Amino acid sequence: MTRLPKALQYPLTLFTGKALPGQASLDWTPTLHLATALASTVAGVLLATLGYALGGGWLLFLLPGWAVTLHGMRNLRMMIYHQCSHRNMYQQRKLDRFIGHGISSLLIIQNFQRYSREHVKDHHAAGHMTLKDPTVQAFLVSLELHPGMTRRQMWRRVLGKLISPRFHFAFAVSRVRSFRSESARSEKVSATVLYGTAIAATALTGTWPALLLIWFVPLIPLFQVSNTLRLCVKHSFPEPGVEVRHGREYFSSLTNAIFIGDPIPSVETSIGRRTAAWLRWTLRLVFLHAPSRYLVLTGDTVVHDYHHRYPAARNWANYIFARQQDIDTGHQGWPPYHEVWGLVPAISHVFDSLSRADVQEYDINRLKAVSKRELFAAFDD
Repeated sequence: MTRLPKALQYPLTLFTGKALPGQASLDWTPTLHLATALASTVAGVLLATLGYALGGGWLLFLLPGWAVTLHGMRNLRMMIYHQCSHRNMYQQRKLDRFIGHGISSLLIIQNFQRYSREHVKDHHAAGHMTLKDPTVQAFLVSLELHPGMTRRQMWRRVLGKLISPRFHFAFAVSRVRSFRSESARSEKVSATVLYGTAIAATALTGTWPALLLIWFVPLIPLFQVSNTLRLCVKHSFPEPGVEVRHGREYFSSLTNAIFIGDPIPSVETSIGRRTAAWLRWTLRLVFLHAPSRYLVLTGDTVVHDYHHRYPAARNWANYIFARQQDIDTGHQGWPPYHEVWGLVPAISHVFDSLSRADVQEYDINRLKAVSKRELFAAFDD
């Protein structure tokens, strides 16, 4: 895409998640990410409210309203909440915890204390991508995927769950349970006041359908669809027979960047073929890649491999450029980065790795003590 106009290169960098070699950083800050995530959530709610209030054909405004709201929610969860759990948002423990408590209360997700403990202990330590890792447990138990299944079988199972009311109900119940278990008093009070006030107000005014449509649709089913698709690209499973399960070479092999987009059509074809190729490129950009980036691979999830190399990096807010700068300087002490282009190929890449994984190592019978009602809490980083 470097053949496109120079003015488009920075927007393309943000869209694809891939910076150009030597490209200057835009100097993003944690505050900018927090502000834009909150602004997106509020803007989406206002847009959906406008469509609901006007009624009729204006109800179509619910669709972009849901998308903008979901984008804000996912950035709050995937980027802000995640960095707060590492005490890396502002590097101030009390402030990061305060923000984390607010997000967990708003989104009704695994409470901040428990998430911080389990994420760092089980996901960023020696247990990474073993049966101790909540991500692995979610694959085996919640999604019911296991070694030996074909890629097609895994896709059919996951897509089936995404449209299953039973799956979404279990997911939602688990979120509530995970939020309540060990949550701080401030989290409980905030959630009670926030949702208690909203429910009481809509019940008294008879506008409860508006609350369900405007807020709970993106909060529950749409959030959970995005959540599940994100889980399916987080990490690949180790190859069977790998004896060395430690060190930078091993851990870096389990995570790759996921960039968005296709190469632009070649100029060396006929006008007719070139026109058809550009039409296909544009349709994929608008209807496949844009929703993937905006609704699933939000924020810094496109370069999650950089986070696993440097989980406490102070320059995390410039995630796209920080990864490229590390490449430009020779990724000192680490093996080369790996990348996959496109959400669907990235999911297939992970499914293929699970299909080849050691059957005995990932035997679900060794997880009898794991509560299925709690496993959905592991669907996010």
